[in-house]
Amino acid sequence: MSEARNLFALLRQSADPGAAAAIEELVRDAPDRALCRINVVDFAAKAGLDEEPAIAAFLHAARLGIFELSWNVLCPSCAGVLDASATLRSVNREEYRCAWCAAGYEPILDEVVEVTFLVNRRVRRIEAHAPDELPLAEYFRQIFWSSAIDLPDDLDRVIQELTLDTVELPPGERALLSLQLPAELVIILDPVTHSTQFLQVKGEPTRERQNLSLVFDKVRAATEAIELHPGPLRLSLDNRTDTRLLPGLWIAGEKLEQLLGRRKPFLTAKRLLTNQVFRDIYGVDTIDVDQRLKITSLTFLFTDLRGSTELYERLGDLVAFDLVRAHFQVLNQVVAAEGGAVVKTSGDAVMATFPTPDRAVAAALRMREAMSGLDQAHSGEELLLKIGIHEGPCLAVVLNDRQDYFGRTVNIAARVQGLAASRSILATRSVVSHPKSSSLLEMGGLKPVAHQRALRGVADEMAVYEIP
Repeated sequence: MSEARNLFALLRQSADPGAAAAIEELVRDAPDRALCRINVVDFAAKAGLDEEPAIAAFLHAARLGIFELSWNVLCPSCAGVLDASATLRSVNREEYRCAWCAAGYEPILDEVVEVTFLVNRRVRRIEAHAPDELPLAEYFRQIFWSSAIDLPDDLDRVIQELTLDTVELPPGERALLSLQLPAELVIILDPVTHSTQFLQVKGEPTRERQNLSLVFDKVRAATEAIELHPGPLRLSLDNRTDTRLLPGLWIAGEKLEQLLGRRKPFLTAKRLLTNQVFRDIYGVDTIDVDQRLKITSLTFLFTDLRGSTELYERLGDLVAFDLVRAHFQVLNQVVAAEGGAVVKTSGDAVMATFPTPDRAVAAALRMREAMSGLDQAHSGEELLLKIGIHEGPCLAVVLNDRQDYFGRTVNIAARVQGLAASRSILATRSVVSHPKSSSLLEMGGLKPVAHQRALRGVADEMAVYEIP
């Protein structure tokens, strides 16, 4: 435990004190199940913490070795984890298929990829470090399902209600089950191999015993649904893998839908990629140079200083450089405080990302106010900051050895900033019409003014809104 104490001492030096203390208490006192696939958003809500300091604290803790960070591709239908890896580089398939839901999904970073944390076994050993020893209900809770599903405390009882029978099947062994099939859709599911067999149980009930044999191996081949009659079934299950399996017969009815419909917010890969602490700690190691990962909605904010050349001429290189550097420091602080991240700077310009439009609007308003304060602090020298904001789909990529973004949305955001006059904030319709953005502007007594503008490289004119 001395090593753990030293790690938490380091964490208190690098992270928010309240968040660091809450994490230390979690690792020390929480039950094992609470330390596997930790949902940071849910943890922050229950601990009464702001989300951004909590996320930052977990990232620092992972960097110190207190936690292991995991990128999980989840099924949006059943919330099961289809693939888990220590790096986003392993999310490299065009489609991930859920056998339970019989559907495939593209690994979109803001919908299908979550980020969770597992306590390191050097800090505290928990049941999930030996998943082959977990009871069935806890295997589903800690290994099969993602942190996006809100599972009940009495999951064992719920699973008993939803299944006709379950069995623990050691490697190389076979089990024979005798049961009565109801007139329902029944799914034979093994959560370890993600193997399924659908049974369409319908028609006239029978008293004759029906027989079915299933073999579990490492090949997850899709199979056709088997039609059976309501009545007795003798089921043979053969485990030809080298690990323990947990097959069960699930009734695909309303109760199962209710269980799978219990959801809660989770930390998405998109949100982590646009987090400043994450970018500072992990840098370009996140994405492979050949990866092109889709994001359905990301908000881009571009800034630029107007008349910076004249500033150097008027004040001299040294004074002007210090003033421009101070401006960068202010912008970086504002972006981080609003849950965003600075992607890059070029000259006197900044490109930043935010998970939602309202965060970008809030940052823009704070930037404009901060620039006025910076002017007063430097003998009234006026810094004219132009800001443009746009939201939409994009690709997360690696460009010039930097984790970056590519696509039409990025280009439009840059063009919108180019239209801005001094001290003006320009944003597109998707930004100002976002419900939280609208509420934020209304609370500030700000009414955006629409203008139809032509953007270079964009075929049609767009509505661009000036925020006074």
